[in-house]
Amino acid sequence: MDVIGLTGGIAAGKSVVASRLAHLGAVVIDADVLAREAVAPGSPGLRAIHERFGDAVLAPDATLDRAALGSIVFVDAQARSDLNAIVHPEVHRLYRERLAAIAAHDPGAIVVYDVPLLVEARSASEFSLVVVVHAPADVRVERLVALRGLDRASAEQRVSAQASDDERLAVADVVIDSSGTLDHTMEQVDALWQRLVAQRDQHTGVSGPLS
Repeated sequence: MDVIGLTGGIAAGKSVVASRLAHLGAVVIDADVLAREAVAPGSPGLRAIHERFGDAVLAPDATLDRAALGSIVFVDAQARSDLNAIVHPEVHRLYRERLAAIAAHDPGAIVVYDVPLLVEARSASEFSLVVVVHAPADVRVERLVALRGLDRASAEQRVSAQASDDERLAVADVVIDSSGTLDHTMEQVDALWQRLVAQRDQHTGVSGPLS
């Protein structure tokens, strides 16, 4: 079963690409969804975060206050490293569970693992293909300001807290250029899907429609 690693910097448009691939027929596993499960109320992950960061990162209903935690980890590299050391192992466990369930249900599925921190937390070698959705850092800063309402300093901080463009591009087998129009991005995604299906069918000896 092919597993495609899909990554990209904040505000690059990775979620749009993942949604399009899901529409075309891919089975998408979203690392952000797994990360939320990993810190759900009562989870070992949330308990460990509480122990490390204190009451300030808990909301009144005892759930994780993501904004409060973000305000800490986006400005403190050690705090960010500590958070990753708590969350990443649990996310990986949940990912392996999802993967096993998909393989049991549909061994021929094309699985896309939508993982923002692929460069920071995963090995590119574990995927059959790594797809990077790319828009230059300055473009992504502008998007964060215009579309998400961040002030420029906060936007730049969030972009710089992640891997650099060069680091992501260095692991890419395929680059989706998302700096232009949405139509241009979708054309690249559709071409990628055709390639993935052709490769899958070649391996399995199956021929037929794309989804």
